[in-house]
Amino acid sequence: MASAVGVSLLKLRLTMATVWFAVFGAAALILTAIILYLGLPTFYVYGVIGFVLVLNLLQWLFGPYVINAVYHARPADPVSEGWLYESVRNLAQRSGLSREPKVMVAEMDLPNAFAYGSPLTGPMVAVTRGILRRLPRDELEAVLAHEVGHLKHRDVVVMLMISLLPAIIYYIGYSLYMSGVIGGGRRNGGAYALLAGLALIALSFVFNIFVFLMSRLREYYADSHAALVVQDGARKLQRALVRIMALTGRVRPEERVKSETLKMFFISDPEAFIDPDVNVDAVIERLRRTRPGPLADLFSTHPHPAKRIQHLDRFIGAY
Repeated sequence: MASAVGVSLLKLRLTMATVWFAVFGAAALILTAIILYLGLPTFYVYGVIGFVLVLNLLQWLFGPYVINAVYHARPADPVSEGWLYESVRNLAQRSGLSREPKVMVAEMDLPNAFAYGSPLTGPMVAVTRGILRRLPRDELEAVLAHEVGHLKHRDVVVMLMISLLPAIIYYIGYSLYMSGVIGGGRRNGGAYALLAGLALIALSFVFNIFVFLMSRLREYYADSHAALVVQDGARKLQRALVRIMALTGRVRPEERVKSETLKMFFISDPEAFIDPDVNVDAVIERLRRTRPGPLADLFSTHPHPAKRIQHLDRFIGAY
């Protein structure tokens, strides 16, 4: 059983690496072909790339401050919520983190959790007030282990880097499109630029599909981490994921909408909510038998709930 888990994790890592290299390789070839064909000046291309890089770097460095402000996140109370610090500290040690994450509480009714941080703030793990009030502690420990897994894998930086590519392609495409519109009188030159711009804009949306894929893979990877560092972690995380979806069903729609901008970093997609009065174990059994189609989560940042439950099944009884 342990060897099967090892093979599963190896396949997951290889898939992530393959997606990474395929996306970067394809983007480099496409951009090079466009540059050579249209004879774009080097300073223009480097200018666009530099602009997008600077924007994303600033977002990465200062994003945690914005997140804290928007979601009213503050350090957990060391007295009444001291057990949170102890749990995260133990999980960080078991995970081999060199730096203990800061523990934050976001004053949101939406039950969820997320990991974030930058060199300016250090690593942080946040739980919302909604999940803190309603999730049993043993299940919340599995959720925290999932978030610590994101920090161990450094996949927040990975997502930042891979999401640069669609942005760069889009900005170059948009610039070409506008230059083609403005310079339409120059006949072929303007027409070629316009068509190339439209093609690149469309291509940026295609590349976003691979960004979504990488996001889903990183969720599987963090789920696996939780299953391995917490005793009976797979079962606890399964129950936590279903319970979060049920609790989300009790939250007002406008509260769920407010979380859209951050949903890629949540442990559970706020849009994946279910009847709040369901039996958790019955839902898990139903999801085990569900066979989602290959395109069921194509445009989603998170795996289909049934796929996550079935992935975690591989770790039950493994250690």
